[in-house]
Amino acid sequence: MSGDQQLNLFDFESGATPTASYFDRDKIPTDARVPIPPGTYQNLDEIAVDCNQCHRCVLGNNRTHAVIGRGNPQAAIMIVGEAPGQNEDEQGLPFVGKSGQLLDKILESVGLSTEREVYISNAIRCRPPENRTPIASEIEACKPYLLEQIRLVDPKIILLTGATAVKCLLAEKQGISKIRGQWREWEGRLCMPIFHPAYLLRNPSREPGKPKWLMWEDIREVRKKYDELMSK
Repeated sequence: MSGDQQLNLFDFESGATPTASYFDRDKIPTDARVPIPPGTYQNLDEIAVDCNQCHRCVLGNNRTHAVIGRGNPQAAIMIVGEAPGQNEDEQGLPFVGKSGQLLDKILESVGLSTEREVYISNAIRCRPPENRTPIASEIEACKPYLLEQIRLVDPKIILLTGATAVKCLLAEKQGISKIRGQWREWEGRLCMPIFHPAYLLRNPSREPGKPKWLMWEDIREVRKKYDELMSK
């Protein structure tokens, strides 16, 4: 199901919630054909309940924990990663391994924190085997959960880390190196594709023009935009 289909599937009035006559709420975690209309969940805990019993794709068969999110659930900045790795699967939290430690340091370098300004999630809730890239059907099965997370957190800025996150929300075909650091508008929100921290770990040079240097430029731009939006 595409993002547009997911967002426009039901034309509810503001504040309304879907009713049983439109879909079977109990079947959401068991069948990817069952939609998750906007307004299905009242809070992030409800999403977590469904995700931890979810089998909308095969990834649910081998998970330890579904990975929902961490950080301030009312943050102005939301970061969307790719999929959980082993550490994330074991702890049920996104970006808790070496990539997550680096991500936290990057945020801290411009005074941003998951305690206050940032909430972190993933395009996929369950770890793919051997940390492989999620396939299209897995992304589409899990995407409605992400859309509901975004609706509930209601961030002003969304940072998309890596190609999978970019494809999930923006359906962008260009490579991440071509579009990183560029603002995009999506559903009335500002989005910026950025390098995944794992890519930076594989490319540690801080020379001008290298990935870490470019990431520093991007995160400073994010901080600048955040300050502009919060001052209005």
